[in-house]
Amino acid sequence: MITFITGNQHKVKEAEEIFQKFNINLEHNDLGYNEVQGTLEDVAKSGAKYACEKLNKPVIVEDAGLFIKALNNFPGTYSSYVQETLGNSGILKLMNDIINPEDRYAEFRSVVGYCAPNSEPEIFLGCVKGQISTEEKGSFGFAYDSIFYVEKKCKTFGELTRKEKSQFSHRKNSLKTFIEWYIENSLE
Repeated sequence: MITFITGNQHKVKEAEEIFQKFNINLEHNDLGYNEVQGTLEDVAKSGAKYACEKLNKPVIVEDAGLFIKALNNFPGTYSSYVQETLGNSGILKLMNDIINPEDRYAEFRSVVGYCAPNSEPEIFLGCVKGQISTEEKGSFGFAYDSIFYVEKKCKTFGELTRKEKSQFSHRKNSLKTFIEWYIENSLE
């Protein structure tokens, strides 16, 4: 049994679907933890270690961000705060003068932090490459989904159903990498 520490129900649903495919039991706990200033990896390690020590059982946490090349990887680790303050319209405004699709390159990154009692945290990275669209498109998903264009799908995340997006999302990639490691290391 692994406990997923998050207050985000979107993350819980996506994780439950992935874990079920591997017959790994997942429970949810909204314990919360302080997010240290630093990289996604720093946040995931610190959060996993804190939650594991507090609950004394194996836990995972997940932190994600949108990294836009033309904006020096902004908003990055501040993605949640920027979404609340600037929103998608603010990001599109910052990208106004950037016309060339290659210059609009962006990545959604997800890092899963895992920690078991009496051990140090492990981290697992997942990524999806795309571009920032010139306008919001789609009503599915949340946060930056309607401005994150995935070339291989010719759609934004916001135009993809949850089922379509979950086939290749950054979170799926990081969770799947974790699960493969977890199974290989026979930790359950």
